[in-house]
Amino acid sequence: MRTRLSLFTAFCMAGPLAAQQTEWPDRSTLPISLAPFEGEIGATYQESEPDWQEPVAAPDGAPNVVVILLDDVSFGQTSTFGGLIPTPELDALAAEGLRYTRFHTTAICGPSRAALLTGRNHHSSGNGFLMEWATGFPSYSTMLPRETATIGEILKGNGYTTWWFGKNHNTPDWETTVAGPFDRWPTGMGFDYFYGFNAGETHQFYPVIFENTVPVEPATTPEEGYHFMTDMTDRAIARMQFSKSVAPEKPFFMYFAPGAMHAPHHVTAQWRDQFDGAFDMGWEAYREQVFARQKEMGIIPADTQLTARPDWVPEWNSLSDEQNEIYTALFENYAGYFAFTDHEVGRLLDAVKELPDAENTMVVYIVGDNGASSEGGLDGTLNEIKALNGVPTELSEIVENLDVLGGPESEPHYPVGWAWAGNTPFQWVKQVASHLGGTRNPMVITWPARIDYDPEPRDAFLHLIDVVPTILEAANIPMPTSVNGVTQKPLEGASFLASFEDPEFAGRNEQYFEVFSNRSMYADGWKANAQHTFPWRQDFAPGNWDQDSWELYNLNEDFSEARNVADENPEKLAELQKLFDEAAQNYDVLPLDDRGQARLGMPKPPVPGAAEDATTYTYHAGAIRIAEPAAPPMKNRSWTMTADITTDGIETEGVIVGFGGVAAGLVLYLDQGVPVFDYNYFEEHTVLRGSKALPAGEHSLAVEFDYLGEDGALGAGANLRLVVNGEEIGNASMDATVPARFGIDTFGIGEDSGQPVTHDYQPPFKFNGDIELVSVQMR
Repeated sequence: MRTRLSLFTAFCMAGPLAAQQTEWPDRSTLPISLAPFEGEIGATYQESEPDWQEPVAAPDGAPNVVVILLDDVSFGQTSTFGGLIPTPELDALAAEGLRYTRFHTTAICGPSRAALLTGRNHHSSGNGFLMEWATGFPSYSTMLPRETATIGEILKGNGYTTWWFGKNHNTPDWETTVAGPFDRWPTGMGFDYFYGFNAGETHQFYPVIFENTVPVEPATTPEEGYHFMTDMTDRAIARMQFSKSVAPEKPFFMYFAPGAMHAPHHVTAQWRDQFDGAFDMGWEAYREQVFARQKEMGIIPADTQLTARPDWVPEWNSLSDEQNEIYTALFENYAGYFAFTDHEVGRLLDAVKELPDAENTMVVYIVGDNGASSEGGLDGTLNEIKALNGVPTELSEIVENLDVLGGPESEPHYPVGWAWAGNTPFQWVKQVASHLGGTRNPMVITWPARIDYDPEPRDAFLHLIDVVPTILEAANIPMPTSVNGVTQKPLEGASFLASFEDPEFAGRNEQYFEVFSNRSMYADGWKANAQHTFPWRQDFAPGNWDQDSWELYNLNEDFSEARNVADENPEKLAELQKLFDEAAQNYDVLPLDDRGQARLGMPKPPVPGAAEDATTYTYHAGAIRIAEPAAPPMKNRSWTMTADITTDGIETEGVIVGFGGVAAGLVLYLDQGVPVFDYNYFEEHTVLRGSKALPAGEHSLAVEFDYLGEDGALGAGANLRLVVNGEEIGNASMDATVPARFGIDTFGIGEDSGQPVTHDYQPPFKFNGDIELVSVQMR
């Protein structure tokens, strides 16, 4: 009976299998099943013929794809596009392919990356702004929806191997703990391998690194030459070479997204010193020189006008000697970091050229995810987290510490004026999506098998959302209608593959822009702009959107947005304003929200599965790399932190609790058995230290933090007490505390992973005693 049933079953399956054979692979739905079985199944193996069912392979001729995305780089910085920072490796790449001069980003990093990875606008993919400023609206939650599958997911499902190196600013940080969920991590978004950090930035000497979903520590120290840019480049090269050694016929997709050139601008003196005096001419002269180079190189049209210096940038000649010294030093440091980054990317590109199928490798090099950043404030800073918290820095503080510029002790960022200069010839800066200074970024593409070098730049109007459809067309892969059972939103970008061979390719007819209520609408060469907020003023929320002054530019005649023609063309302006309103509805832009620091300090969702409105947080040793929103809310309120530990006298040392890092944070640790609590308020350290080592045995250490601000007050002072076994051993008062974020590091028990809160120890400075329990009680 069993034999007859088997034969009957095999007979009945023959029809459907045969039908599948003609349709396979159906690339419209992912995942794609195994190839149809084409053997024969008899009663026994003697009457049967085996046939291995193959997994789907990429279409014949599908190229390897490398997408390189730099961070916080503007139109007028690289030598490749007329800037005064030499980027010889980018120059060499451009000399082999095509330069694009009308390519656009969203004006801010996380949203730009969501648009790049999904082929949909940033609001459509839940990333209207950054996760640190997330709100409970679908377009601003930063929770990438399943309906917007990434290019990694699509290519992986079609036979590619996929890797992500560097920055990931598209996983909500309350989802980056060991509890997950992991479906919005790179490995959950279609990438086979991830090596990088889950934040807007990381300390380049003490990075918060994850390999796939597991936290890892650098193998060497800064003193031994460690830098994350080199580390991630080494990893990318090794992975690529290994993969091609094992499966040379299988194409790969590599997303290479350095933290560079985002602050903190970390680089050694070897790279920084080569720019000593290079920018003494000041930012107006810098712009004039770059503008002339851009015209000479044909980067911009000959009739382009250089936009005027705005009121918020002082004349260079009006600056004091102290300002000159600080401002030039900060930009020299940035230039050194950029030269180093260009060198490291060059190593990756050299390795690409050594591949067995190098000719069939497409490199898409996007030079910045937004315009130059003004987040260093009017004077620049050695502690950019302090600036983002709305706390100003005195010039005297900066000049006294220039000897640590670029090193592990600093988190530097240049001043607003250099951001304006870097965006030559445009107005405005990063975050200001209304103007080209925020959204116009260069791009270089090479593909030896399909692209011939052309010295004339391509001027098609393009956007990040156009990259995914271009890659899919290049690989001959359709956009699937369903991925993992979820119906997909249509792509909102369009392929520009035709531009590889057609210099006259025009690009997009329409595109909206919005970040932080700075908004713009482009249509058929015209562009209407409404600038609303200031990137260097996180405490500034003007409201009154109806009072914004709209400008109008004809980009067909005015490349740089230098001539506002709104008064002469009121009907055209009204037409574009209406188009923006329609786009805002179609792409889920609303509600507009211009709150800066207020949003930064808003409560975020708890770790999925955590108790809502918890007042007690309990941890055991080994609970590390907990992102700030997922950690106890220890700002702008009172709390008591208690650690039950067992020690062995003066032999016991290490971090019991660490939260934050160089810029700001707090840490409880033992130093040769002596209890120490350090609250780092933007490098002003309030330290409570015991007078003697704890004797061997069990102990209870407590820190009592009594916040002095009234309800709703941010960053007020506090009284602190350090208590051991019920006895106070130290107290102090603080006039101010961190109001919003400690910065770019994490919370952990038993070590200070990543960057240290204080340089009084070498991280991770693991605790060598026993930690039974650490609890934080909100009061």
